Amino acid sequence: MDTVEGLVANSDCTACPLKDKQHLTPLNHLGGPGIDQYKVGELRLTAGTNILMEGLKSPHLYTLIEGVAFRHKGLSDGRRQILNYAFPGDLVGLQGSLLGEMQHSIDALSDVALCVFDRTCLFEMFEKSPAAAYEITWRGAKEETILDENLLSVGRRSAKERAAYLLALLFQRAKATGLAPKKRLNFPLTQLHVADTLGLSIVHTNRTLKALAQKKLIQWQDRGCTILDEAGLLELSGWEGLDTETPRPMV
Repeated sequence: MDTVEGLVANSDCTACPLKDKQHLTPLNHLGGPGIDQYKVGELRLTAGTNILMEGLKSPHLYTLIEGVAFRHKGLSDGRRQILNYAFPGDLVGLQGSLLGEMQHSIDALSDVALCVFDRTCLFEMFEKSPAAAYEITWRGAKEETILDENLLSVGRRSAKERAAYLLALLFQRAKATGLAPKKRLNFPLTQLHVADTLGLSIVHTNRTLKALAQKKLIQWQDRGCTILDEAGLLELSGWEGLDTETPRPMV
């Protein structure tokens, strides 16, 4: 098996920081092989580090257990489009595990910790535990709904509507994972990240965020944002928000 630079020794999965998250349901309640038997270690990376690179192959699959990451694709001249964001409990590298190579890159937005698994666990879990296979597929479908909404946002929403949607989405995901203390997004989100997600110039993004602040929907701060009016962001974006009633399967 290929090694992962920076990989640290296995830790006790019973002490996993995701264990008590109410929005997550462990896969081991389904019977069949537990994914912990495929764990090869944990990986800690600093903000800005590339986790997986577009076009490369990886023998590993990851679960994000601490911090925030983002998925993006780039052009040859350096322009990039941020596709979506990963929060604790999310799978990272599923695409590469199934298709052989990554079609996008994944970077750490904040300092992150990841569980590292041998990617062959997917094939064995699908074979031995249909319920686990269903829940992993369900996760993929839920991620697709977020990508659908992101595409709608970039293609049809106005700049203010796009920004309102993005900040509402990030806030709801951050709340569910304990990353929004006192309504502040507790990760180093910059205006450049916002611009690259919304498909806007940095100047247009700056004006747009100021407009939301003037409406008292947000307070933009250095490398972060405080949400003042979540309901107002949802109304402005025309988005109903995430399904918070159905627990997400935890891998």
